[in-house]
Amino acid sequence: MEPISLRTPLALLLTSLGMIAALWWWLATPITLVRAPIDPNAKLQCVSYAPFRDGQTPLIPTTHISAEQIAQDLAQLAKITDCVRTYSIENGLDQVPALAAKVGLKVMQGVWLSSNRIKNLSQIAIAVGLTKQYPGVITALVIGNEVLLRGEMTTSDLAAYIRGVRPQVTVPVTYADVWEFWLRNREIYDAVDFVTIHILPYWEDIPVRAKFAASHVDSIRKRMAVAFPGKEILIGETGWPSAGRMREGALPSRTNQARVVSEILDLAKREGFRVNLIEAYDQPWKRQLEGTVGGYWGLIDAAQRAVKYPPGEAISNFPFWKLQMGCGMALSFFVFFAGWLTLRRRPWQPRLAAWLVVGTSATISGMLLGVAADKMFYESYGTGGWLQWGALLAAAIASPMLCANAAMSGRPLPTFLELLGPRDGRTGSVLSVLLGLTLVVATLIGAATALGFAFDPRYRDFPFASLTMAVVPFAALMLVNRPKEGTRPIAESAFAGLLAVATLYIGFNEGPQNWQAMWTCAIYFLLALTLWRARAVQIPK
Repeated sequence: MEPISLRTPLALLLTSLGMIAALWWWLATPITLVRAPIDPNAKLQCVSYAPFRDGQTPLIPTTHISAEQIAQDLAQLAKITDCVRTYSIENGLDQVPALAAKVGLKVMQGVWLSSNRIKNLSQIAIAVGLTKQYPGVITALVIGNEVLLRGEMTTSDLAAYIRGVRPQVTVPVTYADVWEFWLRNREIYDAVDFVTIHILPYWEDIPVRAKFAASHVDSIRKRMAVAFPGKEILIGETGWPSAGRMREGALPSRTNQARVVSEILDLAKREGFRVNLIEAYDQPWKRQLEGTVGGYWGLIDAAQRAVKYPPGEAISNFPFWKLQMGCGMALSFFVFFAGWLTLRRRPWQPRLAAWLVVGTSATISGMLLGVAADKMFYESYGTGGWLQWGALLAAAIASPMLCANAAMSGRPLPTFLELLGPRDGRTGSVLSVLLGLTLVVATLIGAATALGFAFDPRYRDFPFASLTMAVVPFAALMLVNRPKEGTRPIAESAFAGLLAVATLYIGFNEGPQNWQAMWTCAIYFLLALTLWRARAVQIPK
């Protein structure tokens, strides 16, 4: 066999860097909208407002937001909207009307109803008092939010609450729920002054793609106008998430959120209907209930309190793409460097296939590093989340470099027995141990997420980027340096079977429109195939 010259790895490296640059140039391409989501010349009609930041959450009853914090938010919101919609008077939200009056904002005052009758009456009494105290600020009372959807109250009880409030106030009274629940509970129509419906294309039973979201909102609004004639139909919630998992063809992203909001606002202006966007600020606490996607419906970032789409600026899914591209190129270089350094310490002439393993691993990992890091930042919630996704990203970064070393050394992928089996059968190589541990981490997290998608998939994120970075080098190494003798290990076989079965179920359950799911299933299957091909060279007695 002819020796491989340095020109071959150099050509592969330059090709890898070029492919990484081309991908990121394409991914970062900004979009142009007919109407900016935040238009400095036209304020929004109304936005949903919740004041919780950082670790603050209404799920802890003792949480109380200070007047200073709310005042800061309302002063910022007054620059982009004329009105805010609240959902409760708890946790300090009873301070909103007074503070809104100081900055010229109107308030749609919400009352949170539940199965607790005593608490409901207390909340209603406070809200009625606020309405009388701030008649020029509170423009409507929203008695209950999706309480029928949650199944916490009967239709007749809800109607009784609403009828009890109407004589006590001079402002219109309504109830807010998903549009289907209005059709199922027509009795509420007679009790309210106007109908407040929620239309969230992403959360529909059959999810709607972003490009069809505005037309879907319009068609539902017109359908509801026919079903409930004679009263105004207010769209009380609509919008799109900027991060989170796909649901069939509905993809949360920054550009999709901007596009959907822009098109809905343009439609509302042309056809003259009122719309309230959900929501003003991202709410991290909602991720505990709804997964990643629940925390990213805001027009304004939760941490920095910065508008996501400043007027006049390009809208891209990856605003820091140059940094992400640079980090990916650096990783690609280090993968090639790991292969070259191995040859320097153990000089021999590897096959071309070994350099192709290095090149493939370097390119895939370099392309996806920025995406994987971005997903880890947005999808990690709580200590457990950060540990899980941080460990997977660490394995994803280590895998291509360790596999490059193994490919150039002629070593196969170690089995679990070589790490955890009897002492006399364990590997003595530090690099083999690190490679094996990386494989263990990727396999355990891969299996755990696969089981999650099989049994409780609704709010789970697809780890396609990090898992691809880790698994592709394993598969490539197994292809070129697979042991030709030995017995198939039980542990690898069990994980391979689990992943293969989960792949079939997940693919069927999520549907072919969900490319995140299809990609993840492909990597699960590749990992299953890699584990199935494993052979234990030394079988302990």
